[in-house]
Amino acid sequence: MHAESNFLQLISRIQDGHVITQQECEYLLGFDERSLEAAITRGVADAMSRAKFNNRGLVFGQIGVEIAPCPGRCKFCSFSEDFTSFQPFSMDDGALYAAADNFTASGELFALALMVMHHTPFERTLDVIRKVRARIPAKTQIVANLGDFSRTQAEELKAAGADGAYHVWRLGEGCDTQFPASQRLNTIENIKAAGLDLYYCCEPIGPEHTPAQMAEIIMKGLDYECFQHGAMRRVPLPSSPLAKYGQISESRLAQITAVVTLVALHSPEITTVGVHEPNKLGLMAGANAIYAETGANPRDTEKETSSNRGLDIEACKQMYIECGFDIA
Repeated sequence: MHAESNFLQLISRIQDGHVITQQECEYLLGFDERSLEAAITRGVADAMSRAKFNNRGLVFGQIGVEIAPCPGRCKFCSFSEDFTSFQPFSMDDGALYAAADNFTASGELFALALMVMHHTPFERTLDVIRKVRARIPAKTQIVANLGDFSRTQAEELKAAGADGAYHVWRLGEGCDTQFPASQRLNTIENIKAAGLDLYYCCEPIGPEHTPAQMAEIIMKGLDYECFQHGAMRRVPLPSSPLAKYGQISESRLAQITAVVTLVALHSPEITTVGVHEPNKLGLMAGANAIYAETGANPRDTEKETSSNRGLDIEACKQMYIECGFDIA
């Protein structure tokens, strides 16, 4: 069995410092996940990532602060008002502080994401950020995960204590969601203009998504000089209209993560590559960032994800250890 000569030449050039084009990204994504080319892609991405990031595995956490039937009606989200089973819920201060304390107690958490709903009142979002910022160690970054917002609001997020924000031009934007791509990209521009770190990802990946579609999303993160890139597969929620397509394998997710890594390697702005949800194959394919989660989770049907899909800090640390990382 021999790998394609064009593939080997491209991989060699990447190892020598070549910056991948969108067309080359699409080419790498086009191989079957079981192919020799995919295996080489994962292996090279793993080795190059460990060299770039000094073999450091960073632990992140996310608190899902609120639940509500969402008029955004994203076809992949458990909060969509079209099919959600959730009743409205908002963490009180006691529960919020307990979750924040639990995540930061060991001193190993790099960043804590605070997730609210797309239509959560903005003052409520600022209040949550201020309260958590005042409570957790100064070295732990705060990442805001919310709906679209203006330049002024981005500056308010930073003033409240946020270091970064998670925002994505998603696969199927404007079709599987109610939001036009232009609206999402405007928010990304607002994040950058306000001096917040941009946390980005190729998501939510389903079996129907083509290499061309994924390559476009992946390269957009590079265009906007994201702080963190990554890949996330879609969870086929039983009531979702996208459930019929099923789910990509962890092997395919690892391959996509590897391509994201190879795209990201030569960007001075990108400090980590995430794989969602956490898994060992992704950590052996270039990722060095995984998230522990508590509270609400748009990929879960349980109100408290830590009792179902979400991992805790210790489980994430153990996953890093099993994959040979030094925990930062």
